[in-house]
Amino acid sequence: MSLMFSRSHPVVIGKKDKRLMAEINASPLKHFVTAKKKINGIFDQLASYIKESATFLKETYQDGELDPITTEEQVLEVTGYLSKVGGISEVLARRHMKVAFFGRTSNGKSTVINAMLRDKVLPSGIGHTTNCFLRVEGSDGNEAYLLTEGSEEKRNIKTVNHLAHALHQDDQLTAGSLVSVMWPKMKCALLRDDLVLVDSPGIDVTTELDSWIDKFCLDADVFVLVANSESTLMQTEKQFFHKVNERLSQPNIFILNNRWDASASEPEYMDEVRRQHMDRCTSFLVDELGVVDRARATDRIFFVSAKEVLNARIQKAQGMPEGGGALAEGFQARMFEFQNFERRFEECISQSAVKTKFEQHTVRAKQISETLRRIMGAVHVSATEQRVHCLNQREERMDRLEFIENQLDLLTQDCKSKIKQITEEVERQVSNAMAEEIRHLSMLVDDFHLDFHPSQVVLKVYKSELHKHLEEGLGRNMSERCSVTITSSLQKTQQEMIDSLQPLLPPAERGRVDLPIPRQCFSLSYDLNCDRLCTDFQEDVGFHFSLGWTMLVSRFLGPKNGRRALVGCSDQVSRQMPITPVSTSLPPLPQGSMTQEELMVSMVTGLASLTSRTSMGIIVVGGVVWKAVGWRLIALTVGMYGLLYVYERLTWTNRAKERTFKRQFVDYAAEKLQLIVSYTGSNCSHQVQQELAGTFAQLCQQVDVTRQNLDVEIKDLNKKIEQLDSLQSKAKLLRNKAGWLDSELNMFTQQYLQQSS
Repeated sequence: MSLMFSRSHPVVIGKKDKRLMAEINASPLKHFVTAKKKINGIFDQLASYIKESATFLKETYQDGELDPITTEEQVLEVTGYLSKVGGISEVLARRHMKVAFFGRTSNGKSTVINAMLRDKVLPSGIGHTTNCFLRVEGSDGNEAYLLTEGSEEKRNIKTVNHLAHALHQDDQLTAGSLVSVMWPKMKCALLRDDLVLVDSPGIDVTTELDSWIDKFCLDADVFVLVANSESTLMQTEKQFFHKVNERLSQPNIFILNNRWDASASEPEYMDEVRRQHMDRCTSFLVDELGVVDRARATDRIFFVSAKEVLNARIQKAQGMPEGGGALAEGFQARMFEFQNFERRFEECISQSAVKTKFEQHTVRAKQISETLRRIMGAVHVSATEQRVHCLNQREERMDRLEFIENQLDLLTQDCKSKIKQITEEVERQVSNAMAEEIRHLSMLVDDFHLDFHPSQVVLKVYKSELHKHLEEGLGRNMSERCSVTITSSLQKTQQEMIDSLQPLLPPAERGRVDLPIPRQCFSLSYDLNCDRLCTDFQEDVGFHFSLGWTMLVSRFLGPKNGRRALVGCSDQVSRQMPITPVSTSLPPLPQGSMTQEELMVSMVTGLASLTSRTSMGIIVVGGVVWKAVGWRLIALTVGMYGLLYVYERLTWTNRAKERTFKRQFVDYAAEKLQLIVSYTGSNCSHQVQQELAGTFAQLCQQVDVTRQNLDVEIKDLNKKIEQLDSLQSKAKLLRNKAGWLDSELNMFTQQYLQQSS
């Protein structure tokens, strides 16, 4: 948002003036003022230093007791700098910011300048009111006056009418003449900051554009094209700025579409007209002239009503409301647009003027200070060379130390990423290998051979040995599946760590960097702990007839459902039949409330309950079967059933019991081992992580030794530099003063010139 400058005609010192000064101090134009003050101060210090250096060199050269340390050429060279620096200082004292306003006749150039000055300084109106170039700048006096070219006569003026009358009465003034309007600074805050505003005749009334550019434009910092928003940019306006662009390198150009208040009468077309003007002006600045990029073009194009702003500011200065009077709709928006233009203009001209007015002289001053520092350094070159050598060594070691610290941080992050990646891969491999081993667990258990007996003492020993066999077998198989791949990947990662950290070590230490790292000694520990894992295993090696009631139910329904059915059967058999019939009023079981297996268990249980209610049922069923198949078939079936029972009973040896035991153990162990697959994978990945972290820690210890050595060397060099500083004489003092001046110039360049780039 642009800064508002309050102005009043009477000169009264009070709170209003203090507030005014505070606002002025915040103006971007102060950037140029402070830069000018700073560079003038530097040149004053440079002149004093040159005088001191010239005296020192002259006395040293004329001292016959000393060997030739300085030459006559050096004395003459330094003495010659006195007049050069004095001439530059005089030029800098006269430097100021310059803005030139151009446009067609009656576009409102003079009105824009008056609005910026917050007073009617220049004559304005309809028609060709400005017949020559008018240069408005501040004067320290209380009265305004004119200065014409080739004359030092001060022609007093009191009002705008006097100024217009004086300009038209002078027959010697032409369109290419220049008249300086010296306006009191106390009446206009804008002129207090070394700003010069140049008004011009309409560029459509002359053909001498080239001479105008050579005479008035080459030293301008900013150009303002005042266009008429009621028409488009004319070819004469474009042609003039094309010529300016050819003579100057990327001039700073602003475009003011003046008389924008006329758009208020047709608000329905305002946005469309603004967009058309913006597109055409942007195309002119970006595509035709190429003085600004498209992103910043909007900061160079504004839609204003200078006459409205001027009247409002004059009313405010007279104590009346700013928005009083008959103003078109949207006045506040146009006022804000004008304020925004002022802010952008002040920022641009202050930065541009600093660069164009001071950069060349700053470079020249740096050259002079550098030459003087070289001359003073040559007086005691031996001490200087020694100190510079130590400084270079210190800088080299500091750079090396900084490089090591930065690289170590980067390598630490990279190694962490690699360790995380390999540990995740190890966890995946171990988990997959263990799942595969669980699927082949029966083969491993079948390979176990030991005398088996169902007694508890023998079974305890048998289980213990089986646990050991299972622990060793799983560990061996897991190692064959995973250890080689994991160890190879681990060693590869260790070697990558070594290769990445070697450049951080001195060349003499790089060959021994991998000596502390163990090779071929890492092995994964799977630690399945089968003994504790299977401690709750309960075997069942009792004889069970394959066609018995229990086995048939278990085979038909499965082990778990079979046990449930058998338990239900025993409950039904032992329970007495109810004397009274079951009430039919009980609600039926909900449909779909039992699974198919539960339904089958219920049916078998009900069947057993039905057959156990009375022996009469058995007699009836037996009679029916007897009549149907005959006693011979029944006897044959019973005989075969008995023979099968006898056969199974005779073959139920310890070996059969052992097979049953192993089958039950495999089912139980597989279920338990499945629970620790994830834990085992995480355990192995943690082992690999610990191994790699330990390797990286050992490597970092060697890098830390290198860093400590560099710290010691840097401290030794600092001590040596301090000893060399004590040997410096007046020549070194003058050399340092030249360096200080150079640093002041560098600070000025950084603070003012680089920001203006």
